[in-house]
Amino acid sequence: MIALLASLDSFLSSRIMTDLFYGLALGVIYALVALSLVIIWQSTHVLNFAQGAMATFATFVGMTQLDRGLNWWVCFAIAILFGFLFGGFTERVLIRPLYGKPEINPIVVMVGLLGLLEAIGQTFWSSSTRNYPAPFSQDYWQLHGRLVALSAWVIFEFFLAVVIMVSILILFQFTNIGLRLRAAALAPEVARLLGVRVNRMLTLGWMIASAVGTIAAIIVTAGTGGLNVNVMDAFFVSGFIAAAIGGLDSPVGAVIGGIVLGVTTDFVRDYWSGNAAQLTPLVALLVVLMIRPEGLFSKSTTRRV
Repeated sequence: MIALLASLDSFLSSRIMTDLFYGLALGVIYALVALSLVIIWQSTHVLNFAQGAMATFATFVGMTQLDRGLNWWVCFAIAILFGFLFGGFTERVLIRPLYGKPEINPIVVMVGLLGLLEAIGQTFWSSSTRNYPAPFSQDYWQLHGRLVALSAWVIFEFFLAVVIMVSILILFQFTNIGLRLRAAALAPEVARLLGVRVNRMLTLGWMIASAVGTIAAIIVTAGTGGLNVNVMDAFFVSGFIAAAIGGLDSPVGAVIGGIVLGVTTDFVRDYWSGNAAQLTPLVALLVVLMIRPEGLFSKSTTRRV
């Protein structure tokens, strides 16, 4: 029994398992960002390039309330609620007038919103990094003197991400609201004839996506120990790549793409170099685009002429 426990300790603290745990912690963040992008795409067929900035802005609104003495969980709820409402506001005010217009229009507007939010963030909160520690310990566990790359915060991060991902998958695949969300995006006129309140569904899609993105930003902030206006930039890029690899119309693909990308990146970093790890997402994207441009988990559609 003692030999078995010693072998288990050695396995959990091994280099491979350490990289796997690091990669999963990174991958679930990529997956959440990718999932938020897929939700918006499935709801409105718009790519939100300001998703990272919107999530960061909502995180600032909520987490800076810690400076006023509020409880961490209260600030967590405030940030998510603000992100939820901010997503709806953005869809109604900025995106809704652009439906039916050239597809480049919402992209330009979202890029403009990205710059505006970062400028506002620097004005109100400066560009310096603020530290907001996680509510759980981030000290890695030790088993009989061997370091295991898991902590109470990492376990909470995994649990939270899994709950969100499963909830979103159930929402889109097995609920009436999910069916209406997809119908409103794919065939709005037909959906209206069937009694679907399309405008409300489009707004709801943006609200859900913004809340999911905000949760990802909070995880990044607490996990890295800092919040600044650019904290989500790199994560947004990797999350976007994960969504493109998995398929923009596939929530399952977004989740799998994010997790695989995070794990692969960390193994490349450890066994090769940090510079190679930075190129890994781009190389993976190029390979997938050459093999299957619509994404690995997208359903191929035949277009009739």
